[in-house]
Amino acid sequence: MLNRFKSFVRSNKPNVVQNDWKRWLRILGKVALGCLIAGVLAVLGVFAYFAKDLPSPGKVNQRFVIESTKIFDRTGNHILYEVHGEEKRTIVPFADMAETVRYATIALEDQNFYSHHGVQLTSVIRAALKDVLHQKAAQGGSTITQQFVKNSLLTSERSLVRKIKELILAIEIELKFSKDEILEMYLNEIPYGANSYGVEAGARTFFGKSAKELTLDEAALLAALPQAPSYLSPFGSHTDELKIRQEVALDRMAKAGYITEQQAEEAKQVDVLSKIQPFREKIDAPHFVMYIKEYLESKYGQQAVEQGGLKVYTTLDWDKQQFAEKAVQDQGEKNKKNWNASNAALVSMDPKTGQILAMVGSRDYFDKSIDGQVNVTIRPRQPGSSFKPYVYLTAFQKGYTPETLLYDVETNFSTDSGKDYKPQDYDGKFRGPVKMKEALAQSLNVPAVKTLYLAGVKDSITTAKRMGIVNGLNKPDDYGLSLVLGGGEVQLLDHVNAFGTFATGGIAHKKVAIMKVEDSKGTILEEYVSDAGERVVEEKYIAMVDHILSTNDYRAPVFGANSPLRSDNRPMAAKTGTTNEFRDGWTVGFTPSLVTGVWAGNNNNSAMRVGADGVNVAAPIWRAYMDQALANTAVEHFPKYEEEKDLNKPVLEGKLDIAKDVKVCEIPKEDNEYCLANEYCPEKERDKKDFGNVHTILWFVKKDDPRGEAPEKPESDPQFKNWEKGVKDWYKKEKGKDFVVGAPPEKECKKDDFSKFLPSVSLSVSVADAAAFKISVSAKVNASYGVKSVEIFVNGKKVASTSSTSYTVPEDERSAPISVRVEVEDKNGNKASASGSESF
Repeated sequence: MLNRFKSFVRSNKPNVVQNDWKRWLRILGKVALGCLIAGVLAVLGVFAYFAKDLPSPGKVNQRFVIESTKIFDRTGNHILYEVHGEEKRTIVPFADMAETVRYATIALEDQNFYSHHGVQLTSVIRAALKDVLHQKAAQGGSTITQQFVKNSLLTSERSLVRKIKELILAIEIELKFSKDEILEMYLNEIPYGANSYGVEAGARTFFGKSAKELTLDEAALLAALPQAPSYLSPFGSHTDELKIRQEVALDRMAKAGYITEQQAEEAKQVDVLSKIQPFREKIDAPHFVMYIKEYLESKYGQQAVEQGGLKVYTTLDWDKQQFAEKAVQDQGEKNKKNWNASNAALVSMDPKTGQILAMVGSRDYFDKSIDGQVNVTIRPRQPGSSFKPYVYLTAFQKGYTPETLLYDVETNFSTDSGKDYKPQDYDGKFRGPVKMKEALAQSLNVPAVKTLYLAGVKDSITTAKRMGIVNGLNKPDDYGLSLVLGGGEVQLLDHVNAFGTFATGGIAHKKVAIMKVEDSKGTILEEYVSDAGERVVEEKYIAMVDHILSTNDYRAPVFGANSPLRSDNRPMAAKTGTTNEFRDGWTVGFTPSLVTGVWAGNNNNSAMRVGADGVNVAAPIWRAYMDQALANTAVEHFPKYEEEKDLNKPVLEGKLDIAKDVKVCEIPKEDNEYCLANEYCPEKERDKKDFGNVHTILWFVKKDDPRGEAPEKPESDPQFKNWEKGVKDWYKKEKGKDFVVGAPPEKECKKDDFSKFLPSVSLSVSVADAAAFKISVSAKVNASYGVKSVEIFVNGKKVASTSSTSYTVPEDERSAPISVRVEVEDKNGNKASASGSESF
């Protein structure tokens, strides 16, 4: 039409054009007016269609709770916690609500509250587009009025129809009530968590005061809760995120002009979390209950959990839970006194199903001084040496064996940054050659770092995650060789579940906390279905680790023969862990039917006393619980470990190539070169020495193919030089001169090698009695191999077989000079001679 219009204009005279232009404008105006009227009528029609079935806004303050939600143990006979059907609520007038809490709420939830008419069209369109595109909205699309309508007059159903009803009712509410009245109703309606509904109940629950007495820092914290009351609960495990949201509220209040920048900064500096009142509501297994409650709200929504009358049957074994709490409490008191360890946590699971049987997140849930309401079982902590079994398992899968020889010697591991990395054991000692099974059981650090290098950092992380470490270790490129000593962070709950895969022979199970959920009418909403799990590791490799961790003799040289890890009446496997400066102590252990992990330390990450190893602070808790939990249960055995033979690789079979008491001679003029002693080596030069063809493992195997051919150039491995130096230095220091690093000599000593030991002789001739024509002959003989014979000749005639003699010269030989010669032969047949003369 527009093109035709332009063509018409170009083809007509100016006055005609002007008349037709006005005619077209009138036509377009009528069309636009018609569309506008049609749109208004359509909107009114939709409004009328839905409005006829809407509840009256006048009923907005009428509200009732259908039924409380109950959380049971696995039997259904013990209620752990009841989410009260009676909402804790006190209606207060607008004047009794502190201005700070009103402004903080507006700043966080609806900054344009006083300027819109119940609905912000741009926010609605944005949220709708996000829903259509299945994207998470960058911010909420609901105004305070809409939120109030949703909570008070409508269900939590997510649908387009409910959204339209919400918009209509929001507009009606805005027409019926003032802004202050709407805000008053909203603040009396919304949930703050811990069964507290309305700002007054929230203020009294968390701060023990009325809403009008709230300080700025308290008001901002309270306003932060409605977004996610359970997740951000001051009694939960996400208080760091709650504090962040509180500070966001303060910043927005300052930006909006409700407070000054200085007031905001001063409020941020207040330790508002320390003001939180202890939560004293009746609750059993509180950390587990909060873990369950958080899950339920994420799946079914907060309203369904707090009003829907759900019946939740969990996996928790109430008897075992009580055993766990007692063990943590009893030993926790000793830890506090003896080791300056204020807190401890425990998780116990059924490895065959992945079901959580007991969970103790702190020594005392209600003790604020130790952050007792923080559930340490789901907080990331460094696991120390308790991480090592994943690394050794990875090495075993690559072809190494429990008997593989490594060297616990001082070693400088090269790093990408060029810095020295020389890990030490807890006692500062080095033990020389050890087998992998001894190194793991005794928790020796240098062999563990070497094992991680051989197994590979990324492959070891993959093993750990496949076994059950779901949370954490998500940046494998960020970890170095210190990972095996606990350099990454894991959750105790994940760690225990992963160790459960050791208990099952390599079959992993996902964590399970709920057996069944029913609604108020008995309809099953979800139910646990048993599954066979997933095999993630071959049983023969798991058997290797189980064997090592359950054999007390392997760990005894370090832990002693009677540590809390020893078990005589049933096979039990366990591994301890301790982090730097004694900040964390761990013990994780298992039988085929029960896996349990214990952490001990301080929530603020402060150090315990020196010596607070995992075996001292965590193992006693673990053992006390396991003994009670396993009492009167059948004894089960781990898969049998069969040691491999005839691998044609002595280093993989734990064999050292050492020859003892070899009779040798050191070859003169050659440093540290020896030959097998024989007649060419003088007796005084002979010695007995031990020879060891000892090298770092990288001399004998390629790190990624230990069963293959030996490396042609082992020095090409970047770790070889430092590892080899550590081995040589250790033998030199510990074994001294009687031990020679290298293979024993294969060849006997050669005559030419010992030329300095050939016989020599010097001759002395003098006139003894000139008148009698008598001479004196003396030979000085040096024969390292011993003298066989000495012969003296005068004028060619043998006159003596000794080294000295007197001789009367015959008359017919006296006129000429007398010639004398001595000949010597040693016991090896070597000969020497000397000559001289004398005259009368």
